[in-house]
Amino acid sequence: MSYRPICDTWILARSKVKYYGAYPAGFLSRARALLGVTITQTVLHVCSGRVREYPFEGVGPFDLTVDADTALKPDIVADVRKPFTAPAVDAILADPPYTEDDADHYAAGRELLPAGADIMRRAVELLDPGQRLGILHYVWFKPIDGLKSIAVVTVLVGFNNRARLYSVYERV
Repeated sequence: MSYRPICDTWILARSKVKYYGAYPAGFLSRARALLGVTITQTVLHVCSGRVREYPFEGVGPFDLTVDADTALKPDIVADVRKPFTAPAVDAILADPPYTEDDADHYAAGRELLPAGADIMRRAVELLDPGQRLGILHYVWFKPIDGLKSIAVVTVLVGFNNRARLYSVYERV
């Protein structure tokens, strides 16, 4: 049987959080729905930035944050290119810097820029079969062993802006 992922396009408003690379307005509740989790289930926000300042629905009371920048006060301080310990979670949502130039806007800088495969490896380590990983990026990454692609959504925030992709993978 052939398999084709779910595809869609979301046209969202610009971010309302004053932080480089913050999620577009309206993104998190939609992203969470494709992860298949409720607001009371735990999402691990990888490369979390200031996600807790997001002013709309989508950040749950039991969500956890992971970032290399201690000034952001993440729940877990980690270089996501390497294995790290986290409590049990129901899904993972990652928003890494997309390019080396983007990474230069953050305290961790380009030296800690994770590849898509790094984030996927962490998902395989932390998720149970059937749980999902979402990545917001310019690239639709080929899944590594242990993951399958189930959705890809184009994310737009108005004219004359680069399109991003929200890719969702399921742990097999």
